[in-house]
Amino acid sequence: MSCSLVSALIEESPLVLGSGSPRRRRILKSLGLDFVVDPPGVPEDLVEGEEPEAHVRRLAGVKARAVAARYEAGTVLSADTVVVLDGRLLGKPDGPEDAGRMLRSIRGRWHIVFTGVAAVRCSSGAEAGGCERTRVLVRDLTDGEIDDYVAGGEPLDKAGSYGIQECGSAIVERVDGCFYNVVGLPVVRLCRVLEELQARVR
Repeated sequence: MSCSLVSALIEESPLVLGSGSPRRRRILKSLGLDFVVDPPGVPEDLVEGEEPEAHVRRLAGVKARAVAARYEAGTVLSADTVVVLDGRLLGKPDGPEDAGRMLRSIRGRWHIVFTGVAAVRCSSGAEAGGCERTRVLVRDLTDGEIDDYVAGGEPLDKAGSYGIQECGSAIVERVDGCFYNVVGLPVVRLCRVLEELQARVR
């Protein structure tokens, strides 16, 4: 059964998820939405001096437009997530050593998760976007706990090197804001972006 609260906001089919993230796929599936997956395959480069919100909004838009160019009709959704600590953007780790370094930097401290969301109507090129931010406190992990978590492989494809919806739930002490934002797709923000897209098309 689909969630009419969300499906009613998608006026042009097919719905295309412009992301290879299994977490984002699971969220859309939990809403009962029918969609196809088409990863954008674009570089996620950092721009020197770019603020976190501007960064994730830019990349989400770049991804959505790249995928929308492949379709004559449909609605493309894309997103980009980063973790920010002391003004530094922490994306996906380069490998196990980098993942361990990231986890050691955020343990016992609050950090902020930013997710940019973009939607594009393929037939017209109309687009809308937004950003969600959530504060997260990771508990004060020991070096051994970090090494064990990294050895399990879970941190290696995630911004900030942890997944709150998986084993990483055992390392997150508090969340201030949208939980789904930390997973990678803030659902309420997504609805607002789709509403904005509808308004721009009409």
